[in-house]
Order: sequence, then C-alpha cells, then structure tokens
Amino acid sequence: MKRVMGLDVGSKTIGVAVSDLMGWTAQGVETVYWTEPDFDEAVRLLQPIIEQYDVKEVVVGLPKNMNATIGPRGEASQAFAAALTEATGLPTILVDERLTTMQAERMLISADVSRKKRKAVIDKMAAVMILQNYLDRAGK
Repeated sequence: MKRVMGLDVGSKTIGVAVSDLMGWTAQGVETVYWTEPDFDEAVRLLQPIIEQYDVKEVVVGLPKNMNATIGPRGEASQAFAAALTEATGLPTILVDERLTTMQAERMLISADVSRKKRKAVIDKMAAVMILQNYLDRAGK
C-alpha cells in the first residue's frame, strides 16, 4: 500500500498529516514553519517526513472562496503544489478545503483545548481533516 500526505498550507505554517498504510485514516504529524514563498525551504522541511513515511502521493488543501472561486490564498496553494511536485516528483492533488480550519477550531474548542494549545495544533488538525476527506472520497 501507499501512504498519502495531507498538507494545510498557510503563509507561515504547513500542517502535515499522513495516512496509515492501508490508506484508511489520517493522523496528524506536525506543523512546519516556513517563509512563504520560499518553496525550496518548504521542500527541505517536508522531505524528511516524505522519506520517513515513504509517501507516494500528496494532497494539498485548496482554499476556495465560498462562491467556489479561487483567490490569492488558493493561487498560493496551487503554486505550492506545483513546486512540490517539481521538486519531489510526487503526484500532488488539490482538494477543496473550505471550512476545514473552522471545523478543526470547533472540534478543539468542544474538547476544551486552551486557546494557546489550539494555536499550536490547528494547522495539523486541518491537515488531518483535508486528508481524511480525500481518503473517504477516494474510497480508500
């Protein structure tokens, strides 16, 4: 089987999740701090994770506007995905991530996680949600 990596790409952080070996569930791995638009830095930080988990495919969240148009953040995610594919050779799939960060925030609030701790894990949690949505839709 192959592992899939899910990424929630922001301008300062990248939430990282990976699938289990069967491709059924997503687990949060870490939050990577980077300086947008330094794609080389991002690849350098993600490469060890890709190798550690033997990732064969990457899912990148595509933040669309509520009317389904793609704004500046969406364009940045598209550029990130293209740079990642070019640098690693891994197929990169863009998936709609509307409201995932908000859902992750609500989940953490309902679990009574403090604001400080939420800030530390929100991107990783959003990456889990992006990847799990992809795995569920792909029927894996």
